[in-house]
Amino acid sequence: MTGQMQGFAGFPAGKQATTPIPNLFFSELLPLVDHLAELKVTLHIFWLIGRKGGALRYARLDELLNDERLLEGLAADPSSGEAVLQDALERAIARGTLLHTTVHRGEAIEEWYMVNSANGRAVLEKLAAGELDVLADVAEDVQLQVERPAIFVLYEQNIGLLTPMIAEELRDAERHFPADWIADAFREAATQNKRSWKYVHAILDRWRRQGKAPRRAPAEAPEDSEARRRRYVPEGYEDLIEH
Repeated sequence: MTGQMQGFAGFPAGKQATTPIPNLFFSELLPLVDHLAELKVTLHIFWLIGRKGGALRYARLDELLNDERLLEGLAADPSSGEAVLQDALERAIARGTLLHTTVHRGEAIEEWYMVNSANGRAVLEKLAAGELDVLADVAEDVQLQVERPAIFVLYEQNIGLLTPMIAEELRDAERHFPADWIADAFREAATQNKRSWKYVHAILDRWRRQGKAPRRAPAEAPEDSEARRRRYVPEGYEDLIEH
């Protein structure tokens, strides 16, 4: 992909192969997608899966990474195409367009992506339940782990739209903090009405240094608890909370 616009000669005459895409994609999903790379990758996976037969249809990450045409269309610099692809996939999963499964086959690990359709959800449930009879090309010792990018969903629900820089910070946090800590930190930040990733990360850092107290139901009435929050600034939050 270059800075100069490239033209398209038009579709040739005669019968052309087509890719089935539900009408809801255009009426419900397309207005929500505000990231070009996410849209390109989503459409590419529809096309890739549409070319396959059988009950189990999925796109593997290595297929996408080895598609030079796809990577060239995602970034002006081909070396950065892989990072853009990964970010676009995570956006599509967080939005609910795609489903993601990690397949452990002996020493090998494969990343599979499916469209979030009735068929895709049903297949994913069978895989998670260990019903491997639908996987004719997978060995008996395959283990499947269904993964959901909860931290991305939490961020968009509590703070706002993802950016590539924030997405990288969130991925790093997932590697260093337990999932329940992350969810609790977002919850505490929302309670304090401090909706920023910097604040959430400060909570996680504090718990890592000082330990995290077990979650418990508040004993105070809502108005007493609110008054206490206004008076009390927790240790470690002084530079983040306005007095």
